[in-house]
Amino acid sequence: MEREEKYMRLAIAEAKKAEEMQEVPIGAVIVLNDEVIAAAHNRRETDQNAVAHAELLAIERACEKLGTWRLEEAELYVTLEPCPMCSGAIILSRVKKVVYGAVDPKAGCAGTLMNLVTDERFNHQSEVISGVLGEECGRLLSDFFRSIRKKKKR
Repeated sequence: MEREEKYMRLAIAEAKKAEEMQEVPIGAVIVLNDEVIAAAHNRRETDQNAVAHAELLAIERACEKLGTWRLEEAELYVTLEPCPMCSGAIILSRVKKVVYGAVDPKAGCAGTLMNLVTDERFNHQSEVISGVLGEECGRLLSDFFRSIRKKKKR
């Protein structure tokens, strides 16, 4: 679990970059052969782009770096459980393992609401490890949304 925590801390650092930009604080890193090959954070508000999720941006960067869409040996570390869209991208890019922090009861598709990434009906499945630094990842999100609600009350 020490290895997973090491990379999740890097994903948390990405999430904090998003928070500084007033974005929902979600961060992701992709690791291949024990080397970070891509890192990203949410940019949906900044880019006004519905698909600018941390996971998708990290997958795109990893594919560019490797010159292939196949991330078969790569591991994705993300602070929040992937949504349906990101889970689809994980399957299609053939990510080997997904490690996430906080669960997402409203949209989580890596074990909570449903489990797309391990569904054997798809051509590819990913190993999933959940809850890595989950409290810390969840607190980032809850603190962010609490501060947004406070601002709206003023």
